[in-house]
Amino acid sequence: MLGKVFKAYDVRGTYPDLLNEAMARQIGFGASRFLLSEAAKAGEESPMMKNLVVGRDMRKSSPSLADALIRGITDQGGHVLDVGMVDTSFIYFAINHLDCAGGVMVTASHNPPQYNGFKVSKRKAKPVGEQTGLAEIRKFAATVDFQNNFNSAGGRVEKRDLWDAYRKHVLSFLDLSKKKGKKIKAVIDASNGMAGTMIPKIFGKKGAGVDGLEIIEINFDNSKGEFVHEPNPLVAANVKMTQDAVIQHKADVGFCYDGDADRCVVVDEKGKIVGCDHLTAVMARHFLAVAPGSAIVYDLRSTKAVLEDVAKAGGKPVRSRVGHVFLKQALADNKAIFGGELSGHFYFRDNYNADSGVIAMCTTLTIMAQTGKTVAELVKPVARYQQSGEINFQIEDKDAALARLKDEFEDAGSIDEMDGVTIDCFAKDGWWANVRKSNTEPLLRLNLEAKDKKTLDATLSRIAPMLGHKVDH
Repeated sequence: MLGKVFKAYDVRGTYPDLLNEAMARQIGFGASRFLLSEAAKAGEESPMMKNLVVGRDMRKSSPSLADALIRGITDQGGHVLDVGMVDTSFIYFAINHLDCAGGVMVTASHNPPQYNGFKVSKRKAKPVGEQTGLAEIRKFAATVDFQNNFNSAGGRVEKRDLWDAYRKHVLSFLDLSKKKGKKIKAVIDASNGMAGTMIPKIFGKKGAGVDGLEIIEINFDNSKGEFVHEPNPLVAANVKMTQDAVIQHKADVGFCYDGDADRCVVVDEKGKIVGCDHLTAVMARHFLAVAPGSAIVYDLRSTKAVLEDVAKAGGKPVRSRVGHVFLKQALADNKAIFGGELSGHFYFRDNYNADSGVIAMCTTLTIMAQTGKTVAELVKPVARYQQSGEINFQIEDKDAALARLKDEFEDAGSIDEMDGVTIDCFAKDGWWANVRKSNTEPLLRLNLEAKDKKTLDATLSRIAPMLGHKVDH
């Protein structure tokens, strides 16, 4: 049963049929054994190296799963610092702020309410995926026997309230001092998730704790562990309430968070959703003004405008594979100040290279205040090319389709396989495309960009038949 809930980047499944308290205790034991051994290998003798941070989201099953997880950690000998009901980015902060061996967040992020899971982080809040520790955690969890002659190692549990420290850290990214005239009016859709707890803690009720900011709160009630709409802002239908509220309240900007509030999608003053790659380019210019010449990491599916604008601003554009494991590593390897991903994850050097939805929001508000420009005005110069968006195709033999694609365009432009197949004919024919395999389904995912609509449509008509049956997914 354990094998069914361990995914590429986290542990996740429906409760209680696939994931229950007995398994949570096993996973706690396995996570503690792995994280403490990794900290010991690093050879650091800090007294905090047996401490693990545990937090949880607002789902109905989260309290009991967190309790069982904590019991497993302490059974193995780890000490738990229980930070309570928090957003996922809070865990990354807490691990670094308290200098711990790692941590676990109990959450299923943007999944429906019947799901739950665990996001595991190592020391310095480095992500733990299948290749970086989850396989070992699964093995340790599967082999522990709590029934026969098991003696708990008796780790201790301590509750910690870090909201004051977290608030100070997050607000260090917000500067509205140059804002002239009326307050910035921002709609925030918490999606009945952890932003409903986090936003008032940091900004005060309706933004009352921050000068120059007014917040229109929607879907902030997370007491029932249920969602008015699916807590996934990457699906346009889930952002409609944010868009409508921006228009209704004549707001300057809107932010729609996912369930565990580590991601948010931005809506401009006209009610239009802003592409996360376009926002990456806007934020990159801001951070390059702060630290000229720095590296900026971007998801390889992003618009060409990111690479072009970073280079034009004197920065070093660094292209990365998709996924937080790779983005965080690229930030560290290149000493980058900032990174952005098409999925709405934004990474910050001064946030321990970790991602944060609320810091992305603070940065957007700061740029608006400092430039005096609307979001639409900021984004317009970046959104200069035509994009297909991510299109999914169902096909059984994914490798054969990718091979056909490479053969077809062998002489058309450059081809690389950093992540799937990327064909770049931009300089010659005015388009480029990336096709990646789904890890879990018989799907290929296409992202295509062109200099104009005619080229986009013609290229899509040429590539699509090679990839299988188009699906709405």
